[in-house]
Amino acid sequence: MSNGSSITQFLLLAFADTRELQLLHFWLFLGIYLAALLGQQPIITAIACDHRLHTPMYFFLLNLSLLDLGSISTTLPKSMVNSLWDTTNISFKGCAAQIFMLVFLISAEFYLLTVMAYDRYVAICKPLHYGTLLGSRACAHMAAAAWGSGFLNAVLHTANIFSLPLCHGNAVDQFFCEIPQVLKLSCSHSYLREVGLIVVSACLALGCFVFIMLSYVQILRAVLRIPSEQGRYRAFSTCLPHLAVVSLFLSTAVFAHLKPPSISSSSLDLIVAVL
Repeated sequence: MSNGSSITQFLLLAFADTRELQLLHFWLFLGIYLAALLGQQPIITAIACDHRLHTPMYFFLLNLSLLDLGSISTTLPKSMVNSLWDTTNISFKGCAAQIFMLVFLISAEFYLLTVMAYDRYVAICKPLHYGTLLGSRACAHMAAAAWGSGFLNAVLHTANIFSLPLCHGNAVDQFFCEIPQVLKLSCSHSYLREVGLIVVSACLALGCFVFIMLSYVQILRAVLRIPSEQGRYRAFSTCLPHLAVVSLFLSTAVFAHLKPPSISSSSLDLIVAVL
């Protein structure tokens, strides 16, 4: 990449200046990381080992758990190491790898959440066709499409953003490398190509969001037609965790990148980024 000769490392945003707060940040992030590992590992083990859970819903949940572990492993370990060793450095290649993995995993996760919405739609609205529409081959193809689309998205964004000339230093205003912060370092007018890619990605994300919302409109209509209250509860309870994850995923992402400058602050940006 062309910037390798001029910039060899980036400086990440530190959570605290004092040594005590840096160690507090390390232990806090270590707790969050271990909680994520201990929370996802039993899910992955149970789904992989128990043949009764080899169903489309749990197959997609297995993929979601793997993507979650990948996402949190991309950002937290480096931030913990920096706090422990009282540094903010990340190499040029390390920053590029972080951006690539984050775009890859987060894009794939959102595409997978869209597929999971379709799974719930078929299960509730077309239960007699569930086995036909969501057979093992169809599930594998949909999961592969989610992972593959995320990978392609990551390749395009990473290759493009690190081919831009960086004229505004190497300080990244975030505790991990992300596209908007690195884009701020690029020269004026050289970032328009990346903005175009971001617009295309945003349109695809909007399409996925509309699909999820339409799926839940149909699900809600089907649930309300179920005569018994217990049947309605059982049907909709399988959708609530997915809906909660989608809501948290989208609300924090939108607030992090589209909030008005008037309410922007470093501490608020860090909290939203952690969420």
